Amino acid sequence: MKKALILLLCSDPVMRSVMKEVLEAAGHVVEAVGDLGVAVERMKAASMDLLITQPYIESITGHDAALYLRSKQHGLRVLMVGGILDDDRLRYRDVLQSIEVFPKPYTGAQLVEKVEAMLDRSA
Repeated sequence: MKKALILLLCSDPVMRSVMKEVLEAAGHVVEAVGDLGVAVERMKAASMDLLITQPYIESITGHDAALYLRSKQHGLRVLMVGGILDDDRLRYRDVLQSIEVFPKPYTGAQLVEKVEAMLDRSA
């Protein structure tokens, strides 16, 4: 599979860092940003193969953010990620703060498998 250019829009800096690391380890190029304005700027500089976002970004829903970004690049593939990665950095943070996580976190391999399946589809 060719390297994909992925725009990762995630407000949580730890989650953003972990997801970027997993995707780059799988051979993808990841532009990881925390807000919609920066995402727009990155899209001006390069055409993205895939947008990965979460259900909520700052004060906007991930759905609205995805539709707005798709208006900037017609046919942009979008993956909405509703859960969290099963990674020690995220798990320990939740344990230390007594936060229960539901549903069960997904693995990095599961994320990469889903991303690559989306990239294999025709636009």
